[in-house]
Amino acid sequence: MIHPILDDNAADALVALLAVREAGGVPLVGDSRWSTQYWSAVSSHAKAECVGGDKAWASFSSGSSGAPRVILRSASSWQVSFAAVTDLLALTADDVVYVPAPLASSLTLFSVAHSRSVGASILLPSRPSSSAEHLTRATVVHTTPQSLRAIVEVIEGGAPHSMRVALVGGDHLDHALRRRCAALGIRVIGYYGAAELSFVAVDDDGLGLRPFPGVQTRIVGGELWARSAYLASGYLEDGGGPFRVDGEGWGTVGDRAENDASGRLMLRGRIDGAILTSSATVIPDEVEAALRSIDGIDDAAVFGLPNERTGALVAALVQFSPGSSRPSTARLREQAAARLPLTHIPRRWFWTEDMPRTSTGKAARSQIRLCALEKKARRLD
Repeated sequence: MIHPILDDNAADALVALLAVREAGGVPLVGDSRWSTQYWSAVSSHAKAECVGGDKAWASFSSGSSGAPRVILRSASSWQVSFAAVTDLLALTADDVVYVPAPLASSLTLFSVAHSRSVGASILLPSRPSSSAEHLTRATVVHTTPQSLRAIVEVIEGGAPHSMRVALVGGDHLDHALRRRCAALGIRVIGYYGAAELSFVAVDDDGLGLRPFPGVQTRIVGGELWARSAYLASGYLEDGGGPFRVDGEGWGTVGDRAENDASGRLMLRGRIDGAILTSSATVIPDEVEAALRSIDGIDDAAVFGLPNERTGALVAALVQFSPGSSRPSTARLREQAAARLPLTHIPRRWFWTEDMPRTSTGKAARSQIRLCALEKKARRLD
């Protein structure tokens, strides 16, 4: 049976979900930032559904390209990866694992289950944050690039810390952030995965992604497939969803990828997130990577807006670095033109001081696009 739990208090929610697991139930943690109406509808639906006897965990997909879906998985689908993660982190019972993401995130739920298996302590802030108090207690952090960047800024500002390693997933991880961490004595282990697939590939040397221990990968028609014992059982809801598993146990969530010259994986974004404009297919991740390389831009989210003549216009929401001046759209287009083909340059530009994000730290493209369509987003002149 599924037991919905709202994470309005991390400590209480953690106690509740552990009690549910001890009793053989399936906890489903909701994000307290959701509206009351949405959570009520989701939790009522979940409680009414029957799940198989081997199900132990329920979590939400990130929802970066649509509404979050409830993902079901067995206890063993996470347990069989514990040894590999423990080895990567050199985790012991003396460690304190800090997870600043909400408890509703599958990333956090995995860390709770994994840390308990080793006997390590788990540190969950009452609100997603990077306070100095947390950093002096934690020895390991499992987080997203965006959250790690905030942690690094706190430490570079003079806060003491005891962290030795960061396990980082959820979005792009740039080399500059790795170098900043290395200067602070923090080893960075990046990985690619999905709530449905769990771990797929790991980058523990800064040279690129290779298959995670116990995982086979293959690329078919530009789409990345993985086969392992870590795959989820499927969605609670019937029909739809990007997660597919074929008859041979290969699973995918529709992410595009290719291999570089050394055989390392290079991710190219979700197939269903492609923007079809005129005769071009634009992959948002590729444009976002180019925009982030422009001085003064901290982050960017790229999405399509409907257009009668071209099918869609490429649009971008950019978040500028603190203290930087806001450039004109003409200047941004000039900078983008030096990095992108003509078809990929954003035709509509918006700006924000705080990028809307999913619980895993990814830019919430659906929410951002809706704001632009409803004219609630701030246009750049």
